[in-house]
Amino acid sequence: MTRTFDHLVAEAETVSVDGWDFSWLDGRATEQRPSWGYQRMLGERLARVRSVLDVQTGGGEVLAGAGPLPPLAAATESWPPNVDRATRLLHPLGAVVVADPDEPPLPFGDGAFELVCSRHPVTVWWDEIARVLAPGGTYFSQQVGPASVFELVEFFLGPQPDGVRRRRHPDDAVAGASRAGLEVVDLRSERLRTEFHDIGAVIYFLRKVVWMVPGFTVGHYRERLQELHERIEHEGPFVAHTSRFLIEARRAG
Repeated sequence: MTRTFDHLVAEAETVSVDGWDFSWLDGRATEQRPSWGYQRMLGERLARVRSVLDVQTGGGEVLAGAGPLPPLAAATESWPPNVDRATRLLHPLGAVVVADPDEPPLPFGDGAFELVCSRHPVTVWWDEIARVLAPGGTYFSQQVGPASVFELVEFFLGPQPDGVRRRRHPDDAVAGASRAGLEVVDLRSERLRTEFHDIGAVIYFLRKVVWMVPGFTVGHYRERLQELHERIEHEGPFVAHTSRFLIEARRAG
């Protein structure tokens, strides 16, 4: 039975958005995955080091699922519900979770980690990454690229200026790494198809990924949500495109 707009809204507006697990969207939205397989590649790197720091770990799901952790493992996170979630998940695996405001400095000494990783960081403080990396150490990260899911963003906010659409460009990441004294040894970029099959999926996504439509609430955007719901009902899934890039940078030995 087709669920009504009000039912879909009520469900998506109240479900928990803690952590970085998107399983609630199973059957309601699809996202093409990058071809490189970040978690698998991270697992390969974890097997070669004795220390790792996962910056902006979210709920810790990506690090926990990458494979056995090295003897020294730490993660940082700023959002209190995610700190609690990551602690419950990562402590049994031997990793300490540190509440951190995602601003310099990182709460660790110079050269503390052979590997620093981060999946979809909001901000990258390149000088701090370089500082906590041990000589010969590696920064390994999958990041959101420019104009990601902007079909959805611009549906709510209208056309965005070129400067906004260009934010998070991989060339800027390369420049930031280089300024911090790191050598970029791998860079890959892809645009990937994403489909939202009902308005509940849209609401959940925008509540969870809060920087896409800043200040998003159902009340403020109810008319646009109703319009999008009707569009999905008549035309099928709303299609957008995510932008992802992989960057690996190394500190000189």
